Amino acid sequence: MPTTLWQPTATQELMQARMRLNQQIRDFFSVRHVLEVETPLLSHTVGTDPNLHPLSCGYQPHPFAAEHLMYLQTSPEFAMKRLLANGSGPIFQLCKAFRNGESGSRHNPEFTMLEWYRPGFSLEQLMAEVEQLVHAIIGTVPCKRISYRHLFQQYLAVDPHQATATMLAKEAQQHIEISASISSKDELLDLLYSHVIEPKLIDPVFIYDYPASQAALARITTDEQGQSVALRFELVVQGMEIANGYDELVDASEQRLRFATDQLVRTQLGLPVYAADERLLRALEHGMEQCAGVALGVDRLLMLATASHSIDEVLAFGHTRA
Repeated sequence: MPTTLWQPTATQELMQARMRLNQQIRDFFSVRHVLEVETPLLSHTVGTDPNLHPLSCGYQPHPFAAEHLMYLQTSPEFAMKRLLANGSGPIFQLCKAFRNGESGSRHNPEFTMLEWYRPGFSLEQLMAEVEQLVHAIIGTVPCKRISYRHLFQQYLAVDPHQATATMLAKEAQQHIEISASISSKDELLDLLYSHVIEPKLIDPVFIYDYPASQAALARITTDEQGQSVALRFELVVQGMEIANGYDELVDASEQRLRFATDQLVRTQLGLPVYAADERLLRALEHGMEQCAGVALGVDRLLMLATASHSIDEVLAFGHTRA
């Protein structure tokens, strides 16, 4: 909505804090010999994840040419994996990412993402490195580690892997009002997590071993109880997700199947269906070393470092003043 408010939403002090944060991040990776890269923000393809909604635009080779549909990237992941498949070694990127429909005290449709990949790292090694970075920025106490199962058992006395959608719906109704349209197991787990559990996670904690149905682009394994789980983690600090990491899927056939599954879900939900990224699939077919990767929200990290309550406070111009 047009407005006459032209002033920035961040103070001069907070803009200086962002500059220092960016330098700290670059110094952190420089001493670890991780290469900084830049990949396109504008692409012919976009991720198929049903939970992410991209911003699109029309590119014209000249003013009178037909428009070609392109997308502002929700993450630099696919392009960075193509670099990895080409032998880049460990890489990181500080960049803008864009997600439609995301606006609020912790969300902005345009935000800053830090994403990095560590060939040869286990998920535990990557969690340790994420903890080192976050500690260097905000000086947190050591991060706890808890499985997704134990988290639900601790706060709701529910095993998320074994509970049915009916059981989860009954549990949700005891805590929050839910729409009748929310009926799938994963939707109910997400609702219980975001509304009941996450706000209580004040001390830094890594959550790992997510349900296999929430694997996204992570590998799947079997835990000690014989349950299929996704090799991924999230870091939560003060009730806010800061980072999301994967033991990355490198199997091209499985990746193609995941794309197809996403497309089916999008069709069922009435969402736009996006084509599979064939360049990524070709890169995986060429061969990509097993690695662990993570995306971290820089704006949220800056919020924690400066005790800010809204993302607008750490952005030069929040969404309403862009």
